[in-house]
Amino acid sequence: MRLRLLGTGAADGWPNAFCRCASCGAERAAGRWRTQTSALLDDVLLLDCGPATPAAAERCGTSLAGVRAVLWTHQHADHCSPATLMFRDWVGDAPLVVLGPPDAVAAARPWLSPDAPVTWVPVRPGEVHEVAGCTVRVLEAAHRTGLGDGDAPDAVLYDVATPDGGRLLWATDTGALPAATVAAAEGAAYDVVALEETFGDRADLAGEGHLGLVGFAEQLRRLRAVGAVVPGTDVLAVHLSHHNPPTPELARRLRDCGARVVDDGTVVTVGPHGQGEPGPVVPPSTGRTLVLGGARSGKSREAERLLTSADDVTYVATSYPPGDDPEWVERVARHRAQRPARWTTLETTDLVPLLQADGGPLLVDCLTLWLTRVFDAHDAWDDDAWAAGAGDAVAAECAALVAAWCATGRRVVAVSNEVGQGLVPATAALRRWRDEVGRLNAALAAESEDVRWCVAGRVVRL
Repeated sequence: MRLRLLGTGAADGWPNAFCRCASCGAERAAGRWRTQTSALLDDVLLLDCGPATPAAAERCGTSLAGVRAVLWTHQHADHCSPATLMFRDWVGDAPLVVLGPPDAVAAARPWLSPDAPVTWVPVRPGEVHEVAGCTVRVLEAAHRTGLGDGDAPDAVLYDVATPDGGRLLWATDTGALPAATVAAAEGAAYDVVALEETFGDRADLAGEGHLGLVGFAEQLRRLRAVGAVVPGTDVLAVHLSHHNPPTPELARRLRDCGARVVDDGTVVTVGPHGQGEPGPVVPPSTGRTLVLGGARSGKSREAERLLTSADDVTYVATSYPPGDDPEWVERVARHRAQRPARWTTLETTDLVPLLQADGGPLLVDCLTLWLTRVFDAHDAWDDDAWAAGAGDAVAAECAALVAAWCATGRRVVAVSNEVGQGLVPATAALRRWRDEVGRLNAALAAESEDVRWCVAGRVVRL
């Protein structure tokens, strides 16, 4: 199976020609342009075809002369351009099959003469069609155009099996995948999944008909749970808009949930990947990640992003219960609200047994508060107590934590503050706490496969 991504952008492209936002500016400066999403499968089947598709094919040196079938997902102009079919009709008489929701097919018919060699096929979810040598299964989409009639669907997705055994899920445009679609994909073990990711971190804009980064990761989790996405699946984010961060940051974020972003014109092949050709991205199921940063640097959000697409996550909160401090109560409530509802929260400082036990992923937030409570437990703030043995007790607890961290077989992500970059603390107690935080961070980083530093909401891998 050979899939060429002719376009990977949203309706307005990325950058948007009328926009001066930082995301558009970064893409322009890097010389990256994304046009409306469409793809060519094995040179014969066109997945969506908007007005920009022919020019996109020309730019990447690809002929559309061999196309024998077009699959429209819905009637929105960036996916469905009847004029493009008319232009094709002007230069040839090769037969063509066009599949799409009933309203899209009805709107396109008048653009071609009645004797044009086109077979129009209105489709509904649940149907199976044999087209251009491929088996096409029609799936339900969570997207509405308002152009449909009665109970007829106005948007669909496609599951395409090619003659050589390849299998593709074309999933744009859609919000959260309908339950029927996830059920229909059970056990599919797709080779390629092209899934829309339009709105980045702007969940307020995504609504019910599109996905942002959080929703994208959640759909991958659901597809993995039913065996539709497997370790060999190449997951591609498409329908990208300028509401996303610039491509390098977007690529980093997608990689963490097992997906990737590719340039317009990229060719994806199923089978052994050649030298220099990236294959599927597989999110880690084991391994240790340490996320460092200062106050409000984005470290907790980064840690949570790393596990958004994982099941059976235990969130380990090490802070003291909020008590009657209204600011702390509000802070804890905000942290809880931004976690997926399916996660389990455990409030404890007893980290070593958790690291030693088998189980799902752990997210520990945070180690700085854990160390603060260790200091409290041993009265290590007192100079005399420190000299009398509290210092040794703190060191022993830190050593035990590092040993358990080193030996754990679980996927674990831990958050810690990077302190000591400002003023020198005024008291000996605070200076030794600062020093112990630094020592603990360094010891854990030395035993971590992945260390990240968050600064002003940006993330640097160390």
